[in-house]
Amino acid sequence: MQGNTCLILPYHPREEEASVSTDQRYSHRKKNLWAGILFGLGFVAFIDETIFHQLLHWHKFYDKSTTSIGLISDGLFHAFSWFATVGGLYLVADLMRRGAFWHKMFWGGKLLGGGGFQLYDGTIQHKLMRIHQIRYDVNILPYDLIWNGTAIIMIIAGLLLVRSARKESMRLNGGAPLVS
Repeated sequence: MQGNTCLILPYHPREEEASVSTDQRYSHRKKNLWAGILFGLGFVAFIDETIFHQLLHWHKFYDKSTTSIGLISDGLFHAFSWFATVGGLYLVADLMRRGAFWHKMFWGGKLLGGGGFQLYDGTIQHKLMRIHQIRYDVNILPYDLIWNGTAIIMIIAGLLLVRSARKESMRLNGGAPLVS
C-alpha cells in the first residue's frame, strides 16, 4: 500500500495448483460443502436482516417485546449472519490455498445453507416459536407460501448440484468412487 492507494496484485496459482486433481477436490468435498453452507446461511440471513428488518421495517428478529429489545435482537442476528459468512469465506480461502476449491460443491452448499436458513426461519421461528412474522396486519398466507416455497426450491437446487458434483467426480475418476 502506497499512501492512500491500495495495490491489488492478480492471483497466479503455482503450477502444481493450476492442475487440481479430482482427488484433491474430492478429499476436501466436505469442507467445500460446509464453506457453501455457512456462506449461504449467512448471506440469506444478511439479506433478510437488511431488507425486511432495516429497509422495509416489517419486523424485528424478536417482536414480542419493546422496540429496544427488537433492535438488540436484530444486532445479534446481524452479527450471527456475518460470523457465518466470514466463516464460510475463511474456508474458501483455505480451499483456494490448497488448490481444492470446488465451485459446484460450494454452490450446492450455498443453496442448501440459504434455503435451510430460510425454511427454518419460515417454519420454526415464524410458526412454531412465533417470535416474529414476515409481516403484520396483512393476509400472511401469500408471504408464507413465497418465503417457504423459495426455501424449498433453493434446497432442491442445492441437493441437485451436490449430487451432480459427486457424479462428475466419479465420471472423471473412470466411474469408480473416489476414496477419501
